[in-house]
Amino acid sequence: MKDIKTLAELKKSGWISRSIKDELRDNLRTKIKSGKPVFEGVHGFENTVIPELERAILSRHNINLLGLRGQAKTRLARKMIELLDEYMPIVEGSEINDDPLNPISRFAKDLIAEKGDATSIKWIHRSERFSEKLATPDVTVADLIGDVDPIKAANLKLSYADDRVIHFGMIPRANRCIFVINELPDLQARIQVALFNILQEGDIQIRGFKVRMALDMQFVFTANPEDYTNRGSIVTPLKDRIGSQILTHYPETVAIAKTITHQEAKLDQLQSDAVHVPNLAKDLLEQISFEARESEYIDAKSGVSARMSITAYENLLSTAERRALLSGSDKTSVRLSDFMGIIPAITGKVELVYEGEQEGAAVVAQYLIADAIKTFFPAYFPKIEKLERDADSSPYAKILEWFFAETGFELLDDATDEEYKKQLDAVTPLEDLIQKYQPEFPTEDKYFLKEFILWGLVEYDKLSKDRVDVGYQFKDLYSSYINKL
Repeated sequence: MKDIKTLAELKKSGWISRSIKDELRDNLRTKIKSGKPVFEGVHGFENTVIPELERAILSRHNINLLGLRGQAKTRLARKMIELLDEYMPIVEGSEINDDPLNPISRFAKDLIAEKGDATSIKWIHRSERFSEKLATPDVTVADLIGDVDPIKAANLKLSYADDRVIHFGMIPRANRCIFVINELPDLQARIQVALFNILQEGDIQIRGFKVRMALDMQFVFTANPEDYTNRGSIVTPLKDRIGSQILTHYPETVAIAKTITHQEAKLDQLQSDAVHVPNLAKDLLEQISFEARESEYIDAKSGVSARMSITAYENLLSTAERRALLSGSDKTSVRLSDFMGIIPAITGKVELVYEGEQEGAAVVAQYLIADAIKTFFPAYFPKIEKLERDADSSPYAKILEWFFAETGFELLDDATDEEYKKQLDAVTPLEDLIQKYQPEFPTEDKYFLKEFILWGLVEYDKLSKDRVDVGYQFKDLYSSYINKL
């Protein structure tokens, strides 16, 4: 089809003109029948959001994706491009992608009237059929729809009454395209009103001109529920004109969250090769976001973006990589103490309530890491009860005895892998506990599990942990009380 260069050739080829909504619908039907994934790379929405989105496309609806920050709303909109035909013909030179068989602009109509079947045709790729605008308070009707251009009028020596002096805005220029307006509630109410005709009748009006251009558009809006109260709202008549409103959500399981993080994290091959990340470390990292969404210190209405886990994962690997570079090692493995390096990735991505502000963002981040450890600990080792009748029979008795006999045990931040392993091997009861309860745990991850046991015992108030200048010091809980006395 790309070899077709004139209107005559296009007519002869049998190409049929379709609206963009019919085009999306037909290609979606074909994809569903073939059994191919429609929105590949979007995880966790297979049984919730994606079926609703497919129904909206089949219904030829304009769509509003409503959800908290970091819920893949814009990604879903961008993925819709894949449902468009690979190439689409337009009248060459047209500002608004005129359909050669159904032109709507004065330019295209005059050109076809003049040249007839010899009118030149241009083919544009589907990647060019996507326009996106972030709704900000400074957006004007002229930006979106258009205005009279005095410079064009002067250059062409035309009166302001001539419709050829119109400068088209973003929406007309996105004719026969997918047009996305992100954060719709941030758009001023008077600007939202300007969209009424476009959504319902499909035409535009500019500065009193009797311009009735039947635009062919697929609108996708995104909005955050928080915006309805904090910054603005979607005016009721506009909501009424949007065919489907689809609610998005966060990943429902750690496994799905891990898949998203692995897919989105920006890592180079050197970093991936140099740093080994135990599977338990990946689980803990994702659990931090789940803990944040339930935390009493964090504003639940604001949400906790999936971007927090992604940037935290990048920070985690960078922390381990930096340590390896300092020690001159080519390879290393993530340690639990490396999780302190992800705190900057957490503090900037959570909105704290009053109690959280009192604690401080960095302290809240440490609480979240601690909560994640406490949540996962019973999945690997026997649950620790607050009150134990016979402490000597506890699976952790030998570990606690070892710490009671020692004056102190330190894990240094910048210790080499050999020093780190030697320090943990010194606590011999740790190996016995792992052999009893996790005998099949991957060998390369056992030292992370040993450190996990120590941090878990701290969270369950069986050991004490203190930050020293260059690492962490673990002690018997009661001996630390005695020393204070």
